[in-house]
Amino acid sequence: MFKRLRYKFISISMLSVILVLGIIVAGINIASYSGTVKNADEILQILADNHGRFPENPEDRVMPRAGLDPIRGMNNPASSPELQFETRYFSVLLDPDGNVLSSDTGMIAAISDSESESLAKTVFASSKDKGFESDYRFLKVYEGGNVRVIFYDCGRSLDSYRMGLQASVLVSLSSIFVIFLLILFFSGRIVRPVAESYEKQTRFITDAGHELKTPLAIINADADVILADGENTWADDIKMQVSRLTELTNSLIFLSKMQEDAPGVVLEDVDLSSLVVKSCDSFTSMFITGKRNLVKQIEDNIHIRGNESLLKELMSILLDNALKYSPSGGTTKVMLKQTSKGVNLYVTNDTLHKIDKESAKKFFDRFYRQDPSRNSETGGHGIGLSIAQAIMDIHKGRIEASPEEGNGLTIKILFAS
Repeated sequence: MFKRLRYKFISISMLSVILVLGIIVAGINIASYSGTVKNADEILQILADNHGRFPENPEDRVMPRAGLDPIRGMNNPASSPELQFETRYFSVLLDPDGNVLSSDTGMIAAISDSESESLAKTVFASSKDKGFESDYRFLKVYEGGNVRVIFYDCGRSLDSYRMGLQASVLVSLSSIFVIFLLILFFSGRIVRPVAESYEKQTRFITDAGHELKTPLAIINADADVILADGENTWADDIKMQVSRLTELTNSLIFLSKMQEDAPGVVLEDVDLSSLVVKSCDSFTSMFITGKRNLVKQIEDNIHIRGNESLLKELMSILLDNALKYSPSGGTTKVMLKQTSKGVNLYVTNDTLHKIDKESAKKFFDRFYRQDPSRNSETGGHGIGLSIAQAIMDIHKGRIEASPEEGNGLTIKILFAS
């Protein structure tokens, strides 16, 4: 139980760390890439508005058409007088048919005229007016009936971006690994006090239950002695209350032992179909006496790996629960079927009152009762479904309560394949 709690804590913590780091790394690198693209587009727009070249006088540069004011600040690359010497670019002019009219590669050494013309024809054939071709950001400009394709070399900027991306990913992965080790180490210390407290509580319940057995047996024997002298209303009431207290004590001891000794439970092949049928048959007379209906839909030859005695106890709890909390004339339906995900067992019964989803979630808490005032009428203690939950934990299965339309409840059980 506490191993599962620890693993859940580690999982949630690591998912949170990965999510936060992922958002930070993605945000930083998206901002970096967007800045690179924006800077390249601004420079390409300057080149486009000046027919593929920088004007010699920076004051004469035509700024982008996006409605920006002339850029005077030295922090903007477009305002630097050194921009035309720092920028590597080339352009190719093509006619409407895609034939090269001229090529200007004077401001770049890595590209020959033939290479520039090949890149320009590739871009001309595409439907995009701007984008990337390798590490070159391009922009199509329509000059009269011709098309000028201007390329800006983003190689150094993209290399810096890639190095930053690689470094941030590596640092993030290293951080995740270190954080995982820290959480793995400290999670044990965080869970340990809770586990120790729970273990003491469980041990106390077991020890107290055993201690209560002797006085309860003596009280019951004393009541029998009183009744031997004739009918006695008080003695009858004592015996009834002792019986209820003994049943509760035995249930608490049974639940505590399962939680203490779960690793020692032997699991073997069990014919679940046969077990469910026999359990239903043993309750048939009680359903008839209580004027309730029991319907079975059980597939044959379904086997699981489990503990037969615990599974019998599980069925007894579910059927007894359905019998106690269904109205006279109500119907309980037991369905067992094999699916691709495992074995499903459903116990559906009519209820005296409508059950809401929030109440259904609490059904597996110890001593929870939706209507405590009905304690004396049903004779239950609100612990049966807690035992059912413990049994399913041992079998690595799942159990849940689901309200039905109108007045009804379905206990769903899944045994994984």
